Amino acid sequence: MPPQTTSSHTEPHSNLSGFIRNVIIGMADGLTVPFAIAAGLASIAANDQTIIIAAVLAEIAAGSISMGLGGFLAGKTDVETYHAERAREAWEEEHKPDVEEQEVVDVLHTYGLTEEESRGIAQSLRKRKDDWINFMMRFELGLEKPNEHDALKSAATIGGAYIVGGFIPLAPYLFVHTTTLAFELSIVVTFIALLGFGYVRGAVIGASPLRSMWQTALVGAIAAGAAFFLARLVP
Repeated sequence: MPPQTTSSHTEPHSNLSGFIRNVIIGMADGLTVPFAIAAGLASIAANDQTIIIAAVLAEIAAGSISMGLGGFLAGKTDVETYHAERAREAWEEEHKPDVEEQEVVDVLHTYGLTEEESRGIAQSLRKRKDDWINFMMRFELGLEKPNEHDALKSAATIGGAYIVGGFIPLAPYLFVHTTTLAFELSIVVTFIALLGFGYVRGAVIGASPLRSMWQTALVGAIAAGAAFFLARLVP
């Protein structure tokens, strides 16, 4: 009888969730805020596109830096929070091991394990300090160890996506010298960009591309429209 072979099973999970989230954050703001600023200025500076272009370029620069800095600080906060909580868990397991063991048991009870099963696992973990701390960090506190370099990656991704998104509604003003026509083209290209961005987003994250496409376009259109009309209220 020939020996049985087992084939490895690979599950198609994505490791790009953080990257995709950052692209969505940057691109969504990049598409809507510069569009609203350009549209608002078009109503009061219809004969001078230089003002519109300069203002939107300044906003893209400031917005990308601001958004990137926000992503960097958020990433650094995740790292600092994780290390602070890990140090606290290490202290508790050193000074209050019985209490921590019971917390392991309580966590395991929530997964349907019996008292005997939970106690055996807790006592086994108690002999391995690092594994014990890792277990408590993940299952008691719900914290995963963040990558130390994620803060810079997050800043670069959000800022870069903002710049890319911002130049889409600005592009017509760069190439069309009639402000009214540039404004109309900006609406069209921004809406098409939102549709395309939404479709790609859905395809990448495993959701319905068509649903994601219209959902993203609707949310972006509402945000851009609200910002535009608020800008028009400024005298």
